Amino acid sequence: MTEKLVPPFNAETARKKVQVAEDNWNSCDPERVSLAYSENSEWRNRDQFFSGREAIREFLSKKWERELDYHLKKELWAYTDNRISVRFEYEWRDADGQWYRTHGNEQWEFDDDGLMRRRDASLNDYEIDASERRIAV
Repeated sequence: MTEKLVPPFNAETARKKVQVAEDNWNSCDPERVSLAYSENSEWRNRDQFFSGREAIREFLSKKWERELDYHLKKELWAYTDNRISVRFEYEWRDADGQWYRTHGNEQWEFDDDGLMRRRDASLNDYEIDASERRIAV
């Protein structure tokens, strides 16, 4: 039986919540990822603002069509009762074979059931050579 990770978070449950998110995102499965968010979850991703699971699935589908060989690492930065802050880094390549590294921070807010009701993400991409990759696949 899987442990239900709900607020209020402590150091252990916050770390587990971050690891579950990392594992889900690395699946590159929009449906699987979307189930961690409330039905009316509010998102800010770079300069995009949207809400709801369907919009999340659509966003992620388009993302992983562009960002090939995606692999992500998340790190717990801070937590409170129902909020978690993470630092993340991921690497991916485009259809032409150019590799990128993306760095960013996310602020998460959860409902009482442990579903993310708000996600604010700030991130930046930069080109790297394939030999500079550091996230093991």
